[in-house]
Amino acid sequence: QVQLVESGGGLVQPGGSLRLSCAASGTIISINKMSWYRQGPGKERELVAAIIPGGTTNYADAVKDRFTISTDNAKNTVDLQMNSLKPEDTAVYYCYVNALAVGATSKYWAQYWGQGTQVTVSS
Repeated sequence: QVQLVESGGGLVQPGGSLRLSCAASGTIISINKMSWYRQGPGKERELVAAIIPGGTTNYADAVKDRFTISTDNAKNTVDLQMNSLKPEDTAVYYCYVNALAVGATSKYWAQYWGQGTQVTVSS
């Protein structure tokens, strides 16, 4: 089993910064993608940023040049540095990991989600 624990959300004024962190633990053999998604009020969940081994990243157009995703592969963590925050960035942010883990009798790839952390951008 794999568990994801997120931290770093909160209330920030427009133009401010926050850093979200997500730590994956459990019987992980390998991770081939780590991402951050968000779901704003009345909206569908959307991809914010993703990173794969080797460091290739992709970002939603709405956050390019403001957000940076990074990982520590040795620790199985993924961070999201958010700068120049706007009210429209207000959402619950979810960590996502696609990992190869050890089960009771076999290894398997599966997708895992964190519990979500609230980010509110307001004056």
